[in-house]
Amino acid sequence: MAAGNHSTVTEFILDGLTEKPELQLPLFLFFLGVYVVTVVGNLGMITLIGLSCHLHTPMYYFLSSLSFIDLCYSTVITPKMLVNFVTEKNIISYPECMTQLYFFAFFIISECHMLAVMAYDRYVAICNPLLYNVTMSYQVCSWLVVEVYTMGLISAIAHTSCMLRVVFCKDKIINHYFCDVFPLLELSCSSTYINEVVLLCFSLFNILAPTLTILGSYVSIIASILRISCTEGRSKAFSICSSHILAVAIFYGSAAFMYLPTSNITSMDQSKVSSVFYTIIVPMLNPPIYSLRNKGVKVALNKIIEKRLFCILKDF
Repeated sequence: MAAGNHSTVTEFILDGLTEKPELQLPLFLFFLGVYVVTVVGNLGMITLIGLSCHLHTPMYYFLSSLSFIDLCYSTVITPKMLVNFVTEKNIISYPECMTQLYFFAFFIISECHMLAVMAYDRYVAICNPLLYNVTMSYQVCSWLVVEVYTMGLISAIAHTSCMLRVVFCKDKIINHYFCDVFPLLELSCSSTYINEVVLLCFSLFNILAPTLTILGSYVSIIASILRISCTEGRSKAFSICSSHILAVAIFYGSAAFMYLPTSNITSMDQSKVSSVFYTIIVPMLNPPIYSLRNKGVKVALNKIIEKRLFCILKDF
């Protein structure tokens, strides 16, 4: 069977987070605020790193890429979800749904691998500081970022191509606030065996490979830190890594809860809440997580603020 739209369904209805009318407006205002903070925070991080010469290092290059990914996949999900709060039926066409699925898979998988690359960067910086500039050269960093997006691209094409082969002819209401793999497969009238095999294979790779890289990096980092005799040196090393560890814990924790559902009948509703964290909350939290505990970012931000204030005062 050739890939394409073999479904009798031409559009879907997104069920959204809740059907309670009294929660629609408060949730709309809350998530609108979260999205504005996400856009401002991640665009601000990208701009700050771009304007500050002393932040033009591999660590901040990867952080800038992470902010771009967070901004993009939040934009893929949140605006459509906001529509659900202000309309009676949040209708999404079949092509729009498959497009949303594609870009969501692309950016979310890219984030998994980007977090692993950032862990490797910290490993080289702490465990092999003398070889850091050679190991993490501009060419190496560029190739690592290209590989991150390649992993996302291959996985997104695989998931979307398999979904295009699925026949939808039953209920067209998606029990979620965006087009995700599991809620869509629940509506299938055809066999989903291929989809499940592809999902399992790619999930194992895209979860295990980054997780093992992150764990291996931090085991080596912790071992190196414990060998540091200076208390101040240990504290500085832990401070460098703590932000990334927190971001990884929040992202992988909420994602695991979503894609390892329980047998409870309310598991889908629980998964909705969990998916809110890694699709909407995590992109908002990453900029403050990486900036509040990062001296370089705070110094760069203060310099830009002082420069702007100086220009304003000079004009007066």
